[in-house]
Amino acid sequence: MTLRLGVIGLSEGNGHPYSWAAIFNGYDKEAMENCGFPVIPRYLKKQEWPEIQVKGAEVNAVWSQDPKISKHIAKAARIPNVCRRLEDLHSLCDAILLARDDAEHHIEHAITFLDAGMPVYIDKPVALSLEALEKLYKHERYPGQIFTCSALSYSNDLQLTPADREKIGEIRQITAFTPKSWAKYSMHIIEPVLGYLNSDDSPTSFQVSKRRKPDDGARSLIVNWSSGVQTSFHATGKASSPLSLRLHGTESWTDLTFQNSFSAFRSALLDFVEGIAAGDTRSPKSHNQRTVQLVEAGMQ
Repeated sequence: MTLRLGVIGLSEGNGHPYSWAAIFNGYDKEAMENCGFPVIPRYLKKQEWPEIQVKGAEVNAVWSQDPKISKHIAKAARIPNVCRRLEDLHSLCDAILLARDDAEHHIEHAITFLDAGMPVYIDKPVALSLEALEKLYKHERYPGQIFTCSALSYSNDLQLTPADREKIGEIRQITAFTPKSWAKYSMHIIEPVLGYLNSDDSPTSFQVSKRRKPDDGARSLIVNWSSGVQTSFHATGKASSPLSLRLHGTESWTDLTFQNSFSAFRSALLDFVEGIAAGDTRSPKSHNQRTVQLVEAGMQ
């Protein structure tokens, strides 16, 4: 049985409704060229189609705040149904991809589907505060219904090989950079960094700095952990930067730079649908609380 997915989009500067739907459905080359996000058709073109598509699921319907946008997403990603009302997704879908990264609107878009017991993948950042996160979880009907992540936590580009780990020794410091604003992009460096810490490691102190003029969303957050590890997260706003990690160990150090968006998105989406099929939790609440705690700390 094919899992029917519904896509909710679009938020400013975020092309995920196009790219995520294409990962399941394939895409129309001409329409995708006009999606407004030039990087998307470039990395889609590099893949082997239809072999690369996620099997066992398809995007069956789309809703956005603008019917014209919805129709274009549908054409570009071969989605058969365009909904004029958000609630129309209920009858056409088994699960939801909330492919918007404006966290302040997540609860209004997710609540009806959470209350109905449908699995919902919520785009990063899931929330900007622990209070807002808890409001979402009050509507979770069973563990694992809410799935959320930075897809970069699935990226091989930001993973150390066993040989790398042996070479650098015990990790003592991690420095991470992302372009654009803290509110929308800090999750992309927080989650990969947390993957290098023990799950029971806890923050002992925070230090925040931000650029006053111009306020382009740039922030830096230094976190000291109970293990003795220090992490520093930097969102550079409008200043150019690669999305990268530098890991310092007791023996050496290494740099990791994110490059392959498609692979990371596909792996995250695959985990979501496999979790639905298996009936288990792929995105634990405790982990999401940990990531949002750091996002909120950097907003101060």
